[in-house]
Amino acid sequence: MKVIGIGDNVVDYYQDRDEIYPGGNALNIAVLCKRYGVEKSSYIGVIGNDLAADHIVNSLVAEDVDISRIRKAYGPNGESVISLNEDNDRTFVGSNNGGVQALIKLNFDKTDLNYISAHDLMHTSLYSHIEQELPMLSEKIAVSFDFSFRHEETYLKEVCPYVDYGFFSGSELNETECIELMHYVKSLGTKVIGITRGEKGALFLVDGQVYKQPIVEAKVIDTLGAGDSFISMFLTHYHQHHNVNEALYQSAIAAAKNCESYGAFGYGLSKKTNLSKKLV
Repeated sequence: MKVIGIGDNVVDYYQDRDEIYPGGNALNIAVLCKRYGVEKSSYIGVIGNDLAADHIVNSLVAEDVDISRIRKAYGPNGESVISLNEDNDRTFVGSNNGGVQALIKLNFDKTDLNYISAHDLMHTSLYSHIEQELPMLSEKIAVSFDFSFRHEETYLKEVCPYVDYGFFSGSELNETECIELMHYVKSLGTKVIGITRGEKGALFLVDGQVYKQPIVEAKVIDTLGAGDSFISMFLTHYHQHHNVNEALYQSAIAAAKNCESYGAFGYGLSKKTNLSKKLV
């Protein structure tokens, strides 16, 4: 199985630790799918030319993720500011509004499209701003999409017809609301729908059947990346074997393990490094 993450990347700055960690939904999925056993994992996105971007590149190389089609622009890399509460649950308290990737659109040429279509599955998110490209991309490859907390009707109608796997964050929804949302998303064309709900576990709709997956207990240090771990393991396992219950169980284990270390997939770097220094 070959997976490609397309779009958003950031460095997550932990104020209390004064450290940055590589992250971003599309980038995390590429890295974690590789860790979970896919044959090849790749990433396409826009990075800056500061040391934060260099740290992201070094982390991807260390994880054996193909970055041959990555874009590099002059300006700061995207950064999110993270705070951990007393339960070690992460909260986002600020950002630099995406850095250079918020200013530069990902334009796909013929070489990009041939490269993307050589994979079995692509993952992207609402933070990647490639919604207008989904009709074209969905003709070439199976599409996984993270909607996060966004589920207004107009947006779902725009995106869902071109998505095979749709994932939502639903900690603010009750079970009935989650099930109604999943059935609506299915009616728009998305085949597999999952809603992760923090300590309440996850709900999935596959082939018209609702599945419930409770959490697996963990010694929680940091919840950042738990949802992306769940998604990555589910995609890796289900897309190959189509066993929903086993995929969900393995995903819950992966999410729990992820909570036992800092960052989405590690690689902490002291903020004291001069991150504004430009690279040659």
